[in-house]
Amino acid sequence: MRRLIVVVMGLVATMMLVGPAVAITFGQPDGNRHPNVGALLADVDEDSPGLDIICTGTLIDGDVFLTAGHCTDFLEAEGIERVWVTFRPEYDEDAATSGGLFAGRYVTHPDYGWSGSGGLSDPHDIAVVLLDRSPGIAPAQLPTLGLLDQMKSRHQLNDQTFTAVGYGTVREDKTGGPHAFFFDGTRRFVLQSYQSLQEAWLTLSMQPSTGDGGTCYGDSGGPHFLGGARSNLIVSITVTGDAMCRATDKTYRVDTRSARAFLDNFVALP
Repeated sequence: MRRLIVVVMGLVATMMLVGPAVAITFGQPDGNRHPNVGALLADVDEDSPGLDIICTGTLIDGDVFLTAGHCTDFLEAEGIERVWVTFRPEYDEDAATSGGLFAGRYVTHPDYGWSGSGGLSDPHDIAVVLLDRSPGIAPAQLPTLGLLDQMKSRHQLNDQTFTAVGYGTVREDKTGGPHAFFFDGTRRFVLQSYQSLQEAWLTLSMQPSTGDGGTCYGDSGGPHFLGGARSNLIVSITVTGDAMCRATDKTYRVDTRSARAFLDNFVALP
């Protein structure tokens, strides 16, 4: 099930929250561990005085912000062209101030939504926001071509740790359903372990019973770093997972030829 924004909005409305918000389950506040991870903002709630959290993403160049294609596809469908990004560890959606926000325009992968023939299943679910000015933050590092394939061939993925980062809706209760979620606009991180690797996908565990955490409804475009809590090498972004946010995190790889061909239009690739 892809975490489509409309699905998120339905769930969030049930939870008496506003707008699709990124999420980290069974994690902890990130503080300044990942200052290049930010929240994608737009005004989608007429009753709120501030900009609303739509998705999350990562600064990958001085003024280029990486996120998911279904985030920006949603914005385009809503007729929203201008967006903002914040890199604050905490963001208050009800604040009227625009301080510390960076405006920009988004570019969605032109083939977004095309799955490919023969079961290749590449949704091209990737986008960038081109910021009007640099936030002056050191960007995250992108992987080399086929890094995860190379690691798999050398049997280096099975015991590897991955770190997910995001803002918003949070789950800390292992047994509760949707009522166990809450939202406070805080950037959080969580550690995950490897499950499997496919042509376009890196699948990670977010099973709390085995010590893993993960992402949840609306945590789209958020980074999955290779390594522990201080890691800076982004290898995939959040796209989808299971309904209760406690089993499987299916993330979109950024080390593939497909993803790199798109990113090559905006950044210098390693």
